[in-house]
Amino acid sequence: MMERVQKILSQWGVASRRQAEKMMLGGRVQVNGEVAVLGQKIDLERDRVTVDGKLITPHQRPEKLYILVNKPLGVVSTCHDPQKRRTVLDLLADDLRKRQGLHLVGRLDINSTGALLLTNDGDLTLHLTHPRYHLPKTYEVWIKDNPPESVLKLWRDGVILDQKRTLPAEIKVLKRERKQTQLEITLTEGRNRQIRRVAEQLGFPVLALHRRAIGPIKLSRKDESFLKGGSYRFLTSQEIKYLKQHSKQPIAN
Repeated sequence: MMERVQKILSQWGVASRRQAEKMMLGGRVQVNGEVAVLGQKIDLERDRVTVDGKLITPHQRPEKLYILVNKPLGVVSTCHDPQKRRTVLDLLADDLRKRQGLHLVGRLDINSTGALLLTNDGDLTLHLTHPRYHLPKTYEVWIKDNPPESVLKLWRDGVILDQKRTLPAEIKVLKRERKQTQLEITLTEGRNRQIRRVAEQLGFPVLALHRRAIGPIKLSRKDESFLKGGSYRFLTSQEIKYLKQHSKQPIAN
């Protein structure tokens, strides 16, 4: 069966689809001894594909992994960091870290904590990170001072960020103290540092940000204890089913 090279590399757990494209552009992927080009289709049963000189064969297709991590402060949301800082991948057991193609679905900045997904399912990653798929994510956020209801309504309805209005957000006040407020915020989009940038724009900068859930996938579950910072667990079959079903149901902007 003829399929694009980058799709095959993502299905075989070599890299996510986007990472595979970068590898191809960097000349690291060859088909039958020649550098692969974007859009090129091959049949893995007949064509010889190598990545960094290593042959990819049909029987190497790995078991799909779906992992939830509770990222602590100071850990970088990447699998490889040129500055040699501690990464999310470093939180995993040795045997998992060595699995080729394991990558992040989305990110959290270094000063934020909470739920992150890791997988070697390149097709699922491509769908869940595409702008037209709106996977809800829930955060607990401490902001400076006490915003009035008018500011929270503006935030809920959407504000202009990068010349485009943000999608409506669900915002609940969890706790008000003299100089800070704790909010529960649920977003269905994931622009870069969105909560921090909107809060700063509204005049109530973020003091602490923690993602506690990705859809129904939560750090705490009824059937087991809270997933501590720096820990991880494998997703249940129901959670995996939810992600796959959600990725097939785009929501129109």
